[in-house]
Amino acid sequence: MSSFSFSDALLAWFDVYGRHDLPWQVTDNPYQVWVSEIMLQQTQVKTVLQYFERFIARFPTVEDLGQASWDDVAPYWAGLGYYARARNLHKAAGIVTQQGHFPTTLAQWIELPGIGPSTAGALMSLGLRQYGVIMDGNVKRVLARFFAIEDDLSKPVHERAMWQIAEKLCPVERNHDYTQAIMDLGATVCTPKKPLCLYCPIQSHCKAHQQGRETELPFKKPKKAVPVKSAQVVVIQCAEQWLWLQRPHSGLWGGLWCLPIIENPAELEPLCQSLGLKHVVHNVQISHSFTHFTWQLAAICFEVEPDQQEHLAIELNGTWLTTQLATEMGIPTAMKKLISAITL
Repeated sequence: MSSFSFSDALLAWFDVYGRHDLPWQVTDNPYQVWVSEIMLQQTQVKTVLQYFERFIARFPTVEDLGQASWDDVAPYWAGLGYYARARNLHKAAGIVTQQGHFPTTLAQWIELPGIGPSTAGALMSLGLRQYGVIMDGNVKRVLARFFAIEDDLSKPVHERAMWQIAEKLCPVERNHDYTQAIMDLGATVCTPKKPLCLYCPIQSHCKAHQQGRETELPFKKPKKAVPVKSAQVVVIQCAEQWLWLQRPHSGLWGGLWCLPIIENPAELEPLCQSLGLKHVVHNVQISHSFTHFTWQLAAICFEVEPDQQEHLAIELNGTWLTTQLATEMGIPTAMKKLISAITL
């Protein structure tokens, strides 16, 4: 099948069955496409839809985002996960704001923090309506199945070969529609599990389908067992307020507000004694999964008197906040789970 007919079949399918009404599609604004592309990394469309419009309403232009402080931005990303994405987006928006214009070439996009070749290709294609090629998970899956590619695509040599195939197939005409079409096909038809081959416009030429190997491809590394780590969360309450700490800007949950976390059990008792905390209840536990590990968090709750508040805030470098206010300022999903478990 020629590259022209591949794209032609895909575009004909897209015109009828593609997604045309996503909020970042109804505008030619490269900033909104940029925000959506970063949000969509590692995250499904249905989840992003819950965040995108709220984020854009608060930061309607790249200048609004670039000039905002991280503390202003964090609450609008809290719960989406992979917070390094947001910090890079915020930093890059500051750079674009200083420059006074969006990048106009692939290389200029890639120079910005958090933007790799595929995201840059999407921004050229969907954001600027110029020629761009993408290679996200959806595209890899569609092409690996279509050509029955058995290689480990996590290896650079095979990744480069996939890029060459993607570039050969990608049309200049209607480039932005093709970019959206191949993502939509992967997201809605050529899905990771139980692909809907009956509805696929390129099914009759798909080698994996001909061989009955759709679910085997693309190549998947055997999953490693995810380690389980334990930690204790110190919940210090005074009436309606809890003591919250802002996480360092780098690392896990960077810049978000959290309850104090003790990862070494031996540190808990000496800390409680030094702070004069008297144990109340410690039977609330939650489990929270990250990509590389699962965290078992046990909440240990303490009630303190108002005259202890200032001392504890100074000692722990914390801030007294109601759970509602802390949530509005930006807290991780794991903290929301803990709040629900404690306040039940």
